Amino acid sequence: MREVFELFLHVIVTLIKLSKPGGVKSVMAENLAIKQQLVVLNRGRKRAPTLTTFDRFFFSLLVPFMGAQRIKKIAVLLKPATILRFHQALVQQKYHLLYSNKTTKKPGRKSPDQAIIDLVIALKTRNPGMGYGRIAMQIYQAFGIKISRFTVGRILRKYNIERFPGPGSGPSWLTFIGHMKDSLWSVDLFRCESVLLTSHWAMIVIDQFTRRIIGFSVQVGDCTGKDYCRLFNSIVSGRVSPKFFSTDNDPLFLYHRWQANLRILDITEIKSVPGCPTSHPFVERTIKTVRTEYLDHLLFFNAQDLQKKLDRFQCYYNETRAHSSLDIKTPHQMAENNNPTDKAISLSQYEWKSHCGGLYKLPVNV
Repeated sequence: MREVFELFLHVIVTLIKLSKPGGVKSVMAENLAIKQQLVVLNRGRKRAPTLTTFDRFFFSLLVPFMGAQRIKKIAVLLKPATILRFHQALVQQKYHLLYSNKTTKKPGRKSPDQAIIDLVIALKTRNPGMGYGRIAMQIYQAFGIKISRFTVGRILRKYNIERFPGPGSGPSWLTFIGHMKDSLWSVDLFRCESVLLTSHWAMIVIDQFTRRIIGFSVQVGDCTGKDYCRLFNSIVSGRVSPKFFSTDNDPLFLYHRWQANLRILDITEIKSVPGCPTSHPFVERTIKTVRTEYLDHLLFFNAQDLQKKLDRFQCYYNETRAHSSLDIKTPHQMAENNNPTDKAISLSQYEWKSHCGGLYKLPVNV
């Protein structure tokens, strides 16, 4: 301890001498650097000498008094680049201590309010299947508050809440016709398996413009052309028929009863591109949504049970579920041309309502 104190006094005295004008400053700085290197080398260690904090500080103080060429000549223990890095670190620390203010706020994005954070966490906790974009849209649809999906992601990652991978989307060659209100409906079928592994076929009809599900109809076992007509008529009966109807290339859609049924309803049929599901995107995307967000999370026993559960999902999908392609509106709001912020919920007063048998819980007005 005494040796360190004496060395510290020696450095102070030397620095005072170095502050005097004259050409001796560089020579004295070089002598001090060489002496300190010898001190480090004579520490009696069997392996490479270890620099202490004092050594680093000492060498950094001496660097400004020596030229770059002289540093290369007198550097016995250290590389010149190491000494220069010591000095740069000392300069950075100096300006950090001079100009940093711990009381000021860190620059960057403004953190969202705690009420928004609590809402995002509650939505994700109650609805694990929702992704970042879905949560952001539901908040805007319910409260009229715009929040980025990236902000939602940062909140969930900060609180170690896993993100559910959301499905992708595909292009559509029917978009132009589909954007003409009530002019184009799409139909398709998908298969479901009951608890007893009995195959059930479900037909779905959607409106391309509003993404609204017109209805579901269920058939046990394999379908024929006659069954197609029965399923379709049970969905569209009592409704105003569209001008166009898009279907895929299933041979049963060529059945004479199906063609006759469309002629009676005065509907022009449009076929999708063979072997290309993305040419029929909206209904294919809706079927995937029905599977991933609903059917994959429950069991059904028979056709009546499946029909009841699909009707329940239809109500949730049309009335509550927001869509990014509809400017964060629900299909019902798109059909009625309503603004989602017209009935925004207050962050201070809201409650949770269950949908789809408790599978989803969304905020509503008290």
